[in-house]
Order: sequence, then structure tokens, then C-alpha cells
Amino acid sequence: MLVAICLCAQTTSTTTPPTPPAPAQVAANIVARLTTLLDLTSDQQASATTLFTNQVTVDQALQTQMQAARTALQTAITSNSGISTAAAAIGSLTTQQVANDATTDAAFYASLTSTQQAKYTSLQPLGQGPGGGGPGGPGRPPAGGGPGH
Repeated sequence: MLVAICLCAQTTSTTTPPTPPAPAQVAANIVARLTTLLDLTSDQQASATTLFTNQVTVDQALQTQMQAARTALQTAITSNSGISTAAAAIGSLTTQQVANDATTDAAFYASLTSTQQAKYTSLQPLGQGPGGGGPGGPGRPPAGGGPGH
């Protein structure tokens, strides 16, 4: 049974993932939702659109690199060689994504009024921004049903 599960997991991991939506569309969805929840001004909307478009663009590139790193890890496992190197690459990419997402979240948070900041913080914990990569990739729903898409 365990062998069948492992074979299925390996087969699944080698399939080509669907093409992600364009960063501008993801950002537009995030900004629309945040505008509804936080009553963003047009200047805040423009700034947020730029921030989230850039964030999603970087996160998508990192996800592509992460897929290659995971493939390298699978190869390292089967050859019993290079596991530490592959794992370090995955760790580095994860660090880059978390930093990108947190930097975007901080910039967005700084653009809000104090009333908007209080409401935004109540919607989701800081560091789990609306368009962050995290476990579900860009656009995953944040904990508590916050403004993510």
C-alpha cells in the first residue's frame, strides 16, 4: 500500500501544473476585495495594484523555481546524493517567498489609515497578506476568510 501511495505521489508531482492567472488579474482581484472591505481610496487602489502585481510576479517565478527544486530533491532521493543541496535550495526559495510576501504586506499596511489598519489586522494576522504565496501559492485564502482571493 505504501509503495502505491509513493508511486502515485511521484506520478502526480511530475505532471505539469495549470498555468497560473496573470499577475495583473490576481492583483486586480485582491484590490477589488480589499477596496470592498477597507474602502480604499483611488490612490490606495493604484498603489496596492502595483504592490500586488509585483508580489504575484515574483511569487510565480519563485514557484517555478520551487518546482524545479522539488524535482531535484526527488532525483536526489532516488540517487541518494545531493539531498542537502536540494533541500537548501528549497529552503532558500521559501525564505525568498516569505520575505517577498511580508515586504508587500508591510508596504500595503503602511499605505492604510489607522482605521483601515485596525480593520485589516482584524481580518487576518499580519504576515499572511492577501496575495501571499504560502502553502496554497499566490492567492490562497488566508486563515479566517480574510481578503485573499
